Amino acid sequence: MIETIRTLAQTYGPSGHEDQIRSIIQAEIADVADEIETDALGNLIASLNGNGAGRRVMLAAHMDEIGVIITHVDEKGFLRFGPVGGVSPALLVGNRVRFADGTMGVIGIEKRENTNRTPRLDQLYIDVGARDRASCPVKVGAMAGFDRGFLAQGDRWVAKALDDRIGCAILVELMLAINRQKLALPHTVHFVFSVQEEVGVRGATTAAFSLAPEVGIAVDVTATGDTPKSHPMAVSLGDGPAIKVKDGGMIAHPGLVRLMVQRAEEAEIPYQLEVLTYGSTDARAMQLTQSGVIAGCVSIPCRYVHSNSEMVDARDVQNSVELLLAVLKGSLEL
Repeated sequence: MIETIRTLAQTYGPSGHEDQIRSIIQAEIADVADEIETDALGNLIASLNGNGAGRRVMLAAHMDEIGVIITHVDEKGFLRFGPVGGVSPALLVGNRVRFADGTMGVIGIEKRENTNRTPRLDQLYIDVGARDRASCPVKVGAMAGFDRGFLAQGDRWVAKALDDRIGCAILVELMLAINRQKLALPHTVHFVFSVQEEVGVRGATTAAFSLAPEVGIAVDVTATGDTPKSHPMAVSLGDGPAIKVKDGGMIAHPGLVRLMVQRAEEAEIPYQLEVLTYGSTDARAMQLTQSGVIAGCVSIPCRYVHSNSEMVDARDVQNSVELLLAVLKGSLEL
């Protein structure tokens, strides 16, 4: 599993440009899915057909990552850019970015009169080593993702784009585990590797409308409250997957929360309860589709979200797989 995560985390894939990630995931699950399709927006949908006794379930993890889009190339070949998703200027200076064709760039900053203030995006630029505009290989409209290697240090894994490549890896491992264990699920389960979550849960919105699930579970990261002087939050690395109760965009279905807690306790899987005061996930899109869907989220505790060094704990990742297995093997009558 760690090699899948390493590959996914280091691959280019800002919102709307998830092709490379989709190809990797599709190759991983091609032999275990009953059906695979890519819809018009770019969502990869892999289905396991149940025996008809259960419910229609949608599991969603988003393939896209935050990034930047080029808005201007000046006469010296320096690039100005805007954000794709929740990009923080405070974390950018000196970082490297990678474009779809492999071109690399370094983020620099203009001279500022007041260096005590957080820089603005319009004070930053990307240097790709061009001599002038004519020699610059990057054009207006090109998108870049951030570039940073994968680090495994004991149980702690660090990389860019673990939001939400870690969720994608969990869904891949879940499908492989169901196949290895030769499980006959009662439910028809649609594994949706969604696009454009970072810019408004767009892929999950269209996929949920098309699939019309009865139960939806997002798999995504969440913040933690276990670092020095962090925002108070009852989620820590290594203490188990976090079962979402509420975030800034949705209230999880109480019955589904209770069911996931029950299955975790029955299987002796450590878990936490998550209340996030900001942000949301693909679960919001699923919950609000058509006439409404029973929806919740399994969240992987993650330090330094939306930075180039997001950190998760391997035990939380594996326990997330086990929790989802426990949920899918049983009844989903709430």
